[in-house]
Amino acid sequence: MTEEVFGRFADEYGPEKIVYIYEPRCGLKAVVVIDNVSAGPGIGGIRMAKDVTAEEVFRLARAMTWKNALAGIPHGGGKSGILADPAAPNKETLIRQFARAIERLDGYIPGPDMGTDEVAMAWVRDEIGRSVGLSKVLGGIPLDQIGATGYGLAVCAEVAQDFNEADLEGARVIVQGFGNVGSHAARYLQERGALLVGASDLDGTVYDPNGIDIEALVAIKAETGRVTDYTKGKTLPRDAWVDLPCEIFVPAARPDSIDENNAGRLSCKIVLQGANIAVTPRAERILHDRGILSVPDFVANAGGVICASVEYKGGTQKRAFETIEEKIRENTREVLQLARSHSQIPAEAALTLAKQRVAEAMAYRRSR
Repeated sequence: MTEEVFGRFADEYGPEKIVYIYEPRCGLKAVVVIDNVSAGPGIGGIRMAKDVTAEEVFRLARAMTWKNALAGIPHGGGKSGILADPAAPNKETLIRQFARAIERLDGYIPGPDMGTDEVAMAWVRDEIGRSVGLSKVLGGIPLDQIGATGYGLAVCAEVAQDFNEADLEGARVIVQGFGNVGSHAARYLQERGALLVGASDLDGTVYDPNGIDIEALVAIKAETGRVTDYTKGKTLPRDAWVDLPCEIFVPAARPDSIDENNAGRLSCKIVLQGANIAVTPRAERILHDRGILSVPDFVANAGGVICASVEYKGGTQKRAFETIEEKIRENTREVLQLARSHSQIPAEAALTLAKQRVAEAMAYRRSR
C-alpha cells in the first residue's frame, strides 16, 4: 500500500512520512501520515475504524495540510488511523500501544477524530506527553464536548447565506452523521434560527418536517446509540437523507458521502462539509452546476483544529471560540468571494489559496 499511496498521491507538497505500525501481541494495526510540516508540526486526529485504509489516512492528512494553512495556524497536516472497532474491549490497550509507537514522531501531534475522544487523548498524553483535545481537568479544551467543529460550521453558514438564497432564519437542516460534529452543528445552527428536520446515522434516518427536538435526539442517541429510537416523525433508511428537502445539508460522516451518483439528487441550497473529504471532486462540479453552494471541508470544518491549536499554545476555551469565529468568518468570505469573482467552484478557490500559503511556508525552509 505504501507504493500505491506514493505513486498516486505524492507531489511537491508531500507526504513527508508514511509509517505503518503493527504489534501482534495486542493486535494493533495502524498507519500514520505526516504530510507537510513547513508551517509547523502536523496536527490531526486519530481515526479508529474497522475499515480505515492508508489511502483514506493520506487523503485526510492532505486535507489537514490545506485546512491548517488556510486557517493560518502554525501547523502542517497529519493524520493517523487505527484499524479496529472503536467499541473493542481492548481499546485502551490499543490506544496506549499506538501512542508509544508514535513517541518519536515529534512532527505529528495527535487529536481526537472518529472513534476517539478526550479520554483516548488522555491515554496518549499519559504515554508520550503529547496530544490535544484533552479534558478540562487535564488543562485541555475538549473540542468534541464543546462542539468546536460544529460551532465553526454555524459561523460558516452565516457567511455562506450572503452568497446563496438561503436565509438561516427558518432554514431546514439535515445532518448526515449525528455524532459529535453533526449534533453540535445542529445546535449552533438552531441558535441562529435554523430548524433540524432530518438526522441520519448508521442505524437509519429520522425525519420530521415540523422540526426535531435536538436535545431529545442527543439524549436518545447517548442512551441507545440509535437515532431511530426517536419516536417523533418518520423513521427512514440510512441513506434517505439524499432525497429529503432542506436548505442546508451537513455531511458529517465518512469520506465521499456525496459523489457523482447522488449529487444530482440532493435538494438543498448549501452544503456545509462537516466531515473531511465528504464530497468527491466530480460531485463538487455537479453541485456547482446545479446552483448548490458547497463550502469545502477545509474551510467549513476547521473549528476543531483551530481549537486544538489554541489549546496546544496554552490558550483558553474563550480564546478558542473567538479564534474560530474570526478565522472561519474571514476564510469563508475570502474563498467564496474569490470563487464568485473567478467563476470557480469554491473547492478550487480554496485549494488555490491553501496551496499558495503552503508554498510560501515551504519557501522559508532550508533545502535538504
